[in-house]
Amino acid sequence: MEEINKLTEREKLKTYFETGKYPTQIQFAELIDSLRHKGDALSYKDIVNIANRLETLDSRTIEYYSYGIEDLKFPIVISQNDADDLVIEVGNNEGAFKTQKIFGNAPFIITAKEFPVEILGSNEYYTLNYYSYDNITGSSSELQRIFGNNLPTIPDGFEIGTIEGEQSGLNVYKQDMGQQVYILNTDIQFINKTEVEIQYKAHSGYWSSSYTNKDMMTDHYNLADYLNFIFRADLRNIERSIECKVFNTYNEELLMTVHLKPMENNTQAWGDKLVEKIRNIRIECDYQ
Repeated sequence: MEEINKLTEREKLKTYFETGKYPTQIQFAELIDSLRHKGDALSYKDIVNIANRLETLDSRTIEYYSYGIEDLKFPIVISQNDADDLVIEVGNNEGAFKTQKIFGNAPFIITAKEFPVEILGSNEYYTLNYYSYDNITGSSSELQRIFGNNLPTIPDGFEIGTIEGEQSGLNVYKQDMGQQVYILNTDIQFINKTEVEIQYKAHSGYWSSSYTNKDMMTDHYNLADYLNFIFRADLRNIERSIECKVFNTYNEELLMTVHLKPMENNTQAWGDKLVEKIRNIRIECDYQ
């Protein structure tokens, strides 16, 4: 019985169809038995084997949920260099988490796709939150935005973030803010006087930027007219500490100092103060 059910090896099957040969009925049967017909049901053993193989693949998982958005759907696109784009529709599931496996090679970039807007109450807005965290390196990214009503919607192609580790999540929900929300702008000039790659991001209420090493113009909200800063830099091969100082450009007042530790991978160096109601800021990073 074991010999009957044994499949013919691939290389042997090829020999049946070499030029000048005429495969027999039995050899054709061996070829057919080696294939899976779309009408064949998977056995429990097949399912277990597939599940075990999936666990060994290099994959990420994104967790997402939404609530209060009625029948709207917010598509997001997950793209990478060597595979087709994956489109996920975040619909109204009242806060129940859904997960999606993502296979392929990092980096994975998440962008918005045709975010819709419906008629909202005078103080109602949509809130978008995204985060990604890498357990191994400790690096993370986060983005927050409010849109709809009198605020512009999130444009098609807007980069929400990158999937940096195994833990990633996104949520969209509708919220009454209790007041009209307006955009405020703060101009940030970034000067790095070291040879080390240093990135920073700005953070405020319901708003955060992506990490960057360039100048930035914020578009945070009047709900919370303040900014805090987070820095990251890999100093594992650097024996000198680095200070990043935040100045009020208007009067050169020192607002905040952030220390990056030597011989460490500084993944989240937070400022210890808030920069409140200032429209022009300069950040200077130099060796201490």
